[in-house]
Amino acid sequence: MDGSGLPEIRSTCAYCGVGCGVLLRPDGAGGLDVRGDPAHPANKGRLCSKGSQLGETVGLEGRLLKPRVNGLDSEWDTALDLVALRFRETIAEHGPDSVAFYVSGQMLTEDYYVANKLMKGFIGSANIDTNSRLCMAATVAGHKRAFGTDTVPGTYEDLEEADLVVLVGSNLAWCHPVLFQRVVAAKKARPGMKVVVVDPRRTATCDAADLHLPLKAGTDVALFNGLLTEIAAQGAVDADFITHVEGFEAALGSASDDDPARTGLDTATLQRFYDLFVRTKKVVTVFSQGVNQSSSGTDKVNAILNCHLATGRIGKPGMGPLSVTGQPNAMGGREVGGLANMLACHLDIENVSHRSAVREFWSAPTIPDSPGLKAVDLFQAVGEGRIKALWVIHTNPAVTMPDADRVRDAIKDCPFVVVSDITAATDTARLAHVLLPATAWGEKEGTVTNSDRTISRQRAALPAPGAARPDWEMLSEVGRRMGWPSAFDYASPAEIFREYAALSGIAGGFGKDFDISGHAGLTDGEYAALAPFRWPLAGARKGGRFFGDGAFYTESGRARMVPVKWKDFAQKTARRFPFRFNTGRIRDQWHTMTRTARSPRLSAHLAEPFVEIHPEDAAALAIAPASLVRVTSTHGTALLRALITDKVQRGEVFAPIHWTGETAPAARIDALVPPITDPISGQPESKGAVVALAPFAAKWYGFAVSCTEMAPESDYWAVARTESGWRLEMAGSESPEDWEVEARRLFDLPRAEMQAITDPRRGSVRIAFHAEGRLRAALFVSPEPVGVMRSHVATLPGEEAPHVLTGRAPADQPDPGPVVCACFNVGVNTILDGIETQGLMSVDAIGAALQAGSNCGSCRPELAALLSRAKTPTPEAAE
Repeated sequence: MDGSGLPEIRSTCAYCGVGCGVLLRPDGAGGLDVRGDPAHPANKGRLCSKGSQLGETVGLEGRLLKPRVNGLDSEWDTALDLVALRFRETIAEHGPDSVAFYVSGQMLTEDYYVANKLMKGFIGSANIDTNSRLCMAATVAGHKRAFGTDTVPGTYEDLEEADLVVLVGSNLAWCHPVLFQRVVAAKKARPGMKVVVVDPRRTATCDAADLHLPLKAGTDVALFNGLLTEIAAQGAVDADFITHVEGFEAALGSASDDDPARTGLDTATLQRFYDLFVRTKKVVTVFSQGVNQSSSGTDKVNAILNCHLATGRIGKPGMGPLSVTGQPNAMGGREVGGLANMLACHLDIENVSHRSAVREFWSAPTIPDSPGLKAVDLFQAVGEGRIKALWVIHTNPAVTMPDADRVRDAIKDCPFVVVSDITAATDTARLAHVLLPATAWGEKEGTVTNSDRTISRQRAALPAPGAARPDWEMLSEVGRRMGWPSAFDYASPAEIFREYAALSGIAGGFGKDFDISGHAGLTDGEYAALAPFRWPLAGARKGGRFFGDGAFYTESGRARMVPVKWKDFAQKTARRFPFRFNTGRIRDQWHTMTRTARSPRLSAHLAEPFVEIHPEDAAALAIAPASLVRVTSTHGTALLRALITDKVQRGEVFAPIHWTGETAPAARIDALVPPITDPISGQPESKGAVVALAPFAAKWYGFAVSCTEMAPESDYWAVARTESGWRLEMAGSESPEDWEVEARRLFDLPRAEMQAITDPRRGSVRIAFHAEGRLRAALFVSPEPVGVMRSHVATLPGEEAPHVLTGRAPADQPDPGPVVCACFNVGVNTILDGIETQGLMSVDAIGAALQAGSNCGSCRPELAALLSRAKTPTPEAAE
């Protein structure tokens, strides 16, 4: 049975905070067919490259299928009894603040709710924090300072209705491609619409920009303070709306004392941006990690909000600030109280009335009266021995936390660590005393909230494999075993959702923004069929926008404009560490690649970690293209492939965050990031470390392909999945004594038939292993970066490949080249050939002929760059 006759199941994508709807159909072989849901308001049928390849990621290879205790398979009762016992004993001996939960924006709201209830209401500690602290905490703090609550004012539809979209610290084209394509489509429909990109790097998002502001990293506050000053100077302050705002004079005074020249932008460019903003009524400012991940991130958020409040451009069609989140349920975690300084439903942990109401609603023995430890402080407490029992759920802090090496060591030394995940093969899971097998996306039921407050269902389309259980169930089991059976006697996620919705009604009674009590009475059947809806949903309050009417959630009922001033990065560049280190995401990978690395297509675009370096900086340091670079900070080191490009400014470098001890152990980027945080939000300064660069003295470079997993042991290695198995990049400072012995060890092929070409004079070695006439593995070694057709060679394992050691495609087998379009697996050589032989002279023409760029559109900037290169005439040689 191929599954084609089965009905499609409506669900929501597993990745970013756009919250795209997907239609899932089991394929009858344990997998899923996935397509975008045309009826979902977030994406209207469109998916990005990652969402399009979700079906490639649901196999059971590498899944954790049974509980494990101290590395050995166990039973659920044994594991859960141990978790409850150790937490209970630790609390009895050291108090409730000696334990902690570290949770994730990948949990469903129902799971989050139970975790928060267990920790804050029954254990009696606020030591529960989420990895959303690393990406969105500054926005939460900025919203609360300005609005009184963590409220997203607008909706995605504002992107289509705006006449000016300003993208600040957001590579929307790669990190939120579906929203980017909504902007591109709106601009195409209304060519007068303008797009401004504010980013130190020239990213793929700049392809849609009418104006790119490559400001000096970290100077966003100076830029928006200059804008606020210009708003006042040009008479653009909304006199009516400002009566609903307090702090205007103080904010303007602080802004007037700042200097926009700090941005490094020339006066004409600044004035062009300021004039565009001031003279355009319908403005949406989209911001993301480039704003948030800073020791002054909250001030950056408020600098943006100040400009919208002063002009009254908020909460009206086509107007307002819009924070875009990085995880599928970061918003749900914020709503449910997953952060250490919040209660559920936007209630405040330090408000005695709120605490009393929640305690009474839960029939809880206690509610802490002060915030718990935020993420960085939490893991410092683990390292200092103050946290003695830790439960980590669906996240990988040994890789993603700042000062990651020290965090890894802290977790390793913690007396008791529980990890709930879908795999045991993560840097964090390998440190656990107890591993609990969780159901994954596609197997579990619940809700998520996206960046514009739309709540959608995630639904199961596949059965739970092995002994895997949903998170709410294992948390509830532990709660019951710790002595609170009635409080955690849940039978389904629908029951949890009803309780959560009812609690939100109490929040609504306090005048809070978050209220979905209109769904508190949903039956199980209604929950099963629940369609996407935007909160609030209570009585006459249904979705829509906030604050256009001038009503806010502060004590005065007025918005607050906050006086802010530019602050430099906490770490300063100097002779020893002369470069500013920016970090972020790439197009086809997500977080630490636990899911995306399972997809060969997603692994084909950028298959190994790299660092972007300006050509002049690379030349000054004698760093050659594709060589390896040692990047050193005050806290750690990494080895990364040099990508020399003028997309970054001189003195600034950029590296992606995704690689781990499982995929490239020398490239754990957060090991370089110091544990410096915003004092208001607790969010780490992930884009502000200082580093030094130096060429890595590699004695050899290697490239390998194999049908099966390999066992590299070199100084540098990075592995990626392919359609035929695996590919591997390597380099070392010392050469093995015998390359044949090393190759057989690497591939675990002690007796396979070998084919080899060696050139001792040049230091090159090429070895292939065959079995029954088909290639099993091949290794290419050179004293320089290996020059082979990687995209071709990677297809050969499992095939008859007598020519493999040439490293090139035969003339009758064209090499498609490195993948540009992951959605349709279209390579650069195929595209260049289409341009040359088919006359494809536009991005749309390439899409029509080759499909590239016709789905999510995130590769369209690369297609445009290829067209530009092809159209640029090559200078003819002088006669």
